Amino acid sequence: MKIGCIGGGPAGLYFAIAMKLRNPGCEIDIYERNKPGDTFGWGVVFSDQTMENLAATDPTSAQAIADSLAHWDDIDVHFRGTVESSGGHGFCGIGRKRLLNILQDRARELGVRLHFEVEIDPEDLPKADLIIASDGINSRVREAHADVFKPDIDERANKFVWLGTKKVFDAFTFIFVETEHGWVWAHAYRFDDDLSTFIVECSEETWRGLGFDEMDQDETCRAAEALFAEWLGGHELMSNARHLRGSAWLKFRRILCESWTHGNIILLGDAAHTAHFSIGSGTKLALEDAIMLADVLSSTDKPIEEGLKDYQEVRTVEVLKLQSAARNSTEWFETLDRYLGFEPEQFAYSLLTRSQRISHENLRERDPDWMARMETWFAAKWGADKRPPMFVPFRLRGMELKNRVVVSPMCMYSCENGLIDDFHFVHYGSRAMGGAGLVYTEMTNVSADARISPGCAGLYTDEHVAAWKRVVDHVHANNAKMAIQLGHAGRKGATKLSWEGDSEPLESGAWPLIGPSPVPWSDKNQVPREMTRDDMDRVKAEFVAATKRALEAGFDMVEMHGAHGYLFSSFITPVSNKRTDEYGGSLENRLRFPLEVFRAMREVWPADRPMAVRLSATDWVGEDGIQPEDTVAVAQAFVDAGADLIDVSAGQTTPAAHPVYGRMFQTPFSDRVRNTLGCATMAVGNIYETDHVNSILAAGRADLVALARPHLADPYWTLRAAAELGYRGVDVPNQYIAGHVQLARNLKRAAEMQEMKV
Repeated sequence: MKIGCIGGGPAGLYFAIAMKLRNPGCEIDIYERNKPGDTFGWGVVFSDQTMENLAATDPTSAQAIADSLAHWDDIDVHFRGTVESSGGHGFCGIGRKRLLNILQDRARELGVRLHFEVEIDPEDLPKADLIIASDGINSRVREAHADVFKPDIDERANKFVWLGTKKVFDAFTFIFVETEHGWVWAHAYRFDDDLSTFIVECSEETWRGLGFDEMDQDETCRAAEALFAEWLGGHELMSNARHLRGSAWLKFRRILCESWTHGNIILLGDAAHTAHFSIGSGTKLALEDAIMLADVLSSTDKPIEEGLKDYQEVRTVEVLKLQSAARNSTEWFETLDRYLGFEPEQFAYSLLTRSQRISHENLRERDPDWMARMETWFAAKWGADKRPPMFVPFRLRGMELKNRVVVSPMCMYSCENGLIDDFHFVHYGSRAMGGAGLVYTEMTNVSADARISPGCAGLYTDEHVAAWKRVVDHVHANNAKMAIQLGHAGRKGATKLSWEGDSEPLESGAWPLIGPSPVPWSDKNQVPREMTRDDMDRVKAEFVAATKRALEAGFDMVEMHGAHGYLFSSFITPVSNKRTDEYGGSLENRLRFPLEVFRAMREVWPADRPMAVRLSATDWVGEDGIQPEDTVAVAQAFVDAGADLIDVSAGQTTPAAHPVYGRMFQTPFSDRVRNTLGCATMAVGNIYETDHVNSILAAGRADLVALARPHLADPYWTLRAAAELGYRGVDVPNQYIAGHVQLARNLKRAAEMQEMKV
């Protein structure tokens, strides 16, 4: 077999090594456009797992790499004249030039032919059985066949430049510097006994304001030295991109190709996919690609075509995982302004957990002393002693919560004529006894024709008030607070119970539906009547009446449901609001009626009790729907109207949505609203572990965390969380104390046994 590799970076070199070890008889030529010593970038960061993978593939080169690694343990965050140092992170790095030299020498030793300063025309590729396109992020081979490879390329906002320095940073160091044109920061780490990588990053606006757009490489180094003089200690900054023309500043391009093969051409490494430098995994991905590709091409278990399909499928999963983490990390730096108001402790925590790969308990394992200081700081802000963030009290107006765990609103579809019964008494009461600080009702409808289904709860009769008061009193007796979510189904009404068919229209007994426009939920659902001003007045009066009844029942907070495609959500999103009057068109117009109702509710709700609104932060339909930036404006409008809490959800506004699911997948929307506007938010959506809750709160991504399905599975989720964390300050009903003590003891013993196994 004759193989030509286009590009002599780590991906192409390591593929050649792995392939020759598996199939010594194959002929491999590597064509590199640059000189042997040319490289862009300085150091490469490896994990222990990556080193294990390399050792299993080629112990010889792995040992040479290991002998050249620099090791460090700490992360230092320099921010506003302070330094937060967190240990236990365990990094290792190597100079990129040294890595290339090791791989070049090993490849030659195995019989690979290396050709430098050779420019390959992608329209005139070398004669070979296979062409491995490992020509990097700017792959000419990929671009020549873009119609087949179909790269999805997302150019990110910030500008960055790779520099080096002889200043040795013993920790992975982040330095944030404020200038008159905005903030500039550095990512710095040692990769040799006397050299460190020094990446400078900033927004494009700041980059232009500081004049970097008009500087050559030498001028860039001198200007950056002046900015970071305090930390460089007189050492110079250096560029090794002299082989590039002009400025070495870049914008990162996130790339993922739909197809990685075309005829006899196979994409490898950055040519097929990229991961942002802030999580340091680009080279790791490339090397692991190379290992699997060599396995596939040397395997006799299945035809090469099937193996290449497996190669792309398996590697794509790994790429997507890292790209998801990288996206979170990238966006943190791109939206740095949100976090500049944080105190240094929280700023550092937010930075450390930005990718969601490192969690609260991960940090505790790595550096328990730093985490103890962080938890002490967080609790002290609210007048509490040290404890996990989820158990720190929170106050909204006159409502004080004993902790930040919330039972999310969940429709039970178990009422008759809107009336709750003993099922609901047990359902809500058990979750209050289970330790949650705030218990939400399901969406409770303001009239019979506002219901989603015949089984939905209501608050439109005196009988409803009495039934709810019984529940609220029981919740209060267990030292929890209770909020009612008031809503109107709008175009999503008159459907069967959820387990009889999601959003399936009633076959009989349906009631007429109303909405902002005659746009049905789906082709099979009823077409709603476009609301008149009289309809609006009636609905507003129903919400006001329900709010007054909520006060009679003793609720601590009222929330307007403005999400998930129900009535007010249908007004807010252009997906379902097609009106041409003052209630349609612009976002300001689409908000007009929901805000009018909210203000009317606020007027009859006591000033010492908080109000909330639930919003869908995105419709998940691209440019045709609500965008996250729109939701910031929507949230601001409700805050101005008297909302104390923004309950940030997403989607469920159209069947055409394409949501992107994952752990805590809606939390970034809460982060955006909270830290752009400075208002209180509640995060919700696939949050199920104690680690999730504590990480979200400590990082300042939300003030409250709502859990839905975890509370369906375990009404005592909060008490179990306290036992798991060894926190003894939680409210346990006297009757259950013995069981809770035993649970805490058993969980501690199980954790200790697990540590012994590890």
